[in-house]
Amino acid sequence: MIRPLLAGAACVALLAACNQERSPEPVDKAQDMAAGPVGQMSAATLGANTVGGYVSNAAEGDLYEIMAADIALERSQNAQVRELAQTIKADHTAASNVMNGLLPQAAPDVTLPTKLDERRQGLLDNLRSASAENFNATWLDQQIAAHNEAITLHRGFSDKADAPQLAEHARTVLPKIEMHLRRAEEIKTAM
Repeated sequence: MIRPLLAGAACVALLAACNQERSPEPVDKAQDMAAGPVGQMSAATLGANTVGGYVSNAAEGDLYEIMAADIALERSQNAQVRELAQTIKADHTAASNVMNGLLPQAAPDVTLPTKLDERRQGLLDNLRSASAENFNATWLDQQIAAHNEAITLHRGFSDKADAPQLAEHARTVLPKIEMHLRRAEEIKTAM
């Protein structure tokens, strides 16, 4: 029942945004808003229940975070946004490196993705096209959605007895992801 409701809400938001004629930003915002529930559903189902799904979602999440942080460091003039972007980039790079080191033993049959899926690539495209005055809010909204998704993914996988090394990784990265989310929410509230 929840899946059709989320899909329906996402479609309505996208159609409403497509009727805007002023600029692409309303469409981009609607796409970003629809991407959040889709990511949450993916993290809670496939990602949290299979080794391959977890590894793929975690790896793409880290890659998206690193790339989005790079865009924020290029475009934002806000010191708090830049500081958070730097922290996110460092933490997600470290998490990605640890995951890569675990895979030969923990999941030797799983291949890491080499590029982002369409949803995450669309988020980056929307960041790049955001106007200067809307960039910080767009980046923060995306970070809040992405970190909520990552929390769902890592919490959901953290108790998998059939993949203890990866479950431990999930438990280890959760506090930093939760801190990123809290900080993004604080900055957004202060804006």
